[in-house]
Amino acid sequence: MDFAELYKRSIVVQGVVSAVGILILGSVVTVIYSCWISPVLAHQKLKKNGFKGPPPCFPLGNISDMRKKVAHKKSKVLPSDNHHQSLEITHDIHPIVFPYFSRWSRLYGKVFIYWLGTEPFVYVSDPEFVKQMSSGVMGKSWGKPRVFKDDRKPMFGNHGLLMVEGQDWAMANAMVDSATIMLDQWSNMLDSNNNKHEIDVENNITKMTAEIIARTSFGSNIVNDDNGRKVFEKLRAMQLALFKSTRLVGVPFSKFIYQNQTQEAKKLGQEIDEILVSIIQSRKESIGNNNDHGKDLLGIMLHDNSKNKKLSVEELVDECKTLFFSGHETTALALTWTLFLLALHPEWQNHLREEIKQVIGEGELLLNDLTNIRKLKKMGWLMNEVLRLYSAAPNVQRQAREDIQVGELIIPSGTNIWVDLVGMNHDSDLWGNDVNEFKPERFKDDTLHGGCKHKMGYLPFGFGGRMCIGRNLTIMEYKIVLILLLTRFTFTLSPSYIHSPAIMLSLRPTNGLPLIVQHV
Repeated sequence: MDFAELYKRSIVVQGVVSAVGILILGSVVTVIYSCWISPVLAHQKLKKNGFKGPPPCFPLGNISDMRKKVAHKKSKVLPSDNHHQSLEITHDIHPIVFPYFSRWSRLYGKVFIYWLGTEPFVYVSDPEFVKQMSSGVMGKSWGKPRVFKDDRKPMFGNHGLLMVEGQDWAMANAMVDSATIMLDQWSNMLDSNNNKHEIDVENNITKMTAEIIARTSFGSNIVNDDNGRKVFEKLRAMQLALFKSTRLVGVPFSKFIYQNQTQEAKKLGQEIDEILVSIIQSRKESIGNNNDHGKDLLGIMLHDNSKNKKLSVEELVDECKTLFFSGHETTALALTWTLFLLALHPEWQNHLREEIKQVIGEGELLLNDLTNIRKLKKMGWLMNEVLRLYSAAPNVQRQAREDIQVGELIIPSGTNIWVDLVGMNHDSDLWGNDVNEFKPERFKDDTLHGGCKHKMGYLPFGFGGRMCIGRNLTIMEYKIVLILLLTRFTFTLSPSYIHSPAIMLSLRPTNGLPLIVQHV
């Protein structure tokens, strides 16, 4: 091989080496900028804008400190013997579910900055700040935090929830049918155990509300062909994959570190999508010439879509996933925590049975007229108090799409906002010294705010233009199921119950809710 040929080859090798070197250097620069330079600059800007908070250590931000406090909390809360309630039950749950926020708010006040990886969050538990932050700000100025949107994409997809209106979607019948199936099963258990049996109420009620939302979203056939159960089970498995594991949400490139959880969630999301696509396609094929889309939620969406053509199949699937998960989770947990509190306060079981007898009567629940259900005032007080003490949705999240000024502070565009509902609901400055006591009667003379000293201090269904659109549906389902429960059974707390509420996207009892159930 002559010198010229060797020279050409060496030039090629040098070019390849240079290209690889540039690529590696570019990757290193990208990592350094993403993990350190960019968040440091953002942190300096926030400090200049007047925000204080726990010092971050990038690229983890404050995650390490948050993990330490959670581990310390668990070591204090969980007893060594799971067969005895060795700890006194307290409703002062903020230091339990958010030990890091509880400590930081004592150090930095009710508004401060903390970091999930390289993502800044404005923590807010001051209702006046929430009011000023949201007043006069156009809806387009707010969005959902992208870090959560990307992280939860397998569960909720890319698209938001539709504003669907209807005549209660003929939903009451589905509620009663699904609840009655569960209650009949309980009755059979009691009949076989001398009218007394321990039941994990949380597990049973979660399955029942999933069946209700399956029936009302996709029609009664969904339960019979097993697709509803499959969607529920896969969503539940995805929830465990995404929220029970310890991950580094907000840390750049963290998905590559937690490949197993990421791939498991992605696979489950794809399987759910396939089931829902088949349901949607089957419904479209069955519409026929009479243009009957059905009276369930899917039928309403398809009917609206046939006129406006505004949603693709992918978007319809995302709507269905969000409806399915959100539609059963909130009601299931509200009912679970209600039965927990009623088991602790049996006198309120009696108050409610008496009210049901006076308002509804002792016969079967008539579904052709739901106005009587709205007259159950004490039940309304109870629901509000349950959502205050054990809010199923523990926080509200936003992201600023432009710079927003609140008093002397400026929230820069791209900054996330975390409104701590648990913190506000357990704030003695807002509720008084009895803040951690179970007192449904606090809502007697103030049904909306329960005597809270600030109108933005109690936000059970969110606030502003992004309030929960299913709140009326949730309230109706809650009352119907609770009527059926209380007219057939009494509830006391099982000695095996361990009080350890925890956040897994929603606020739920870590070890379920075992109750001793008996016939009335």
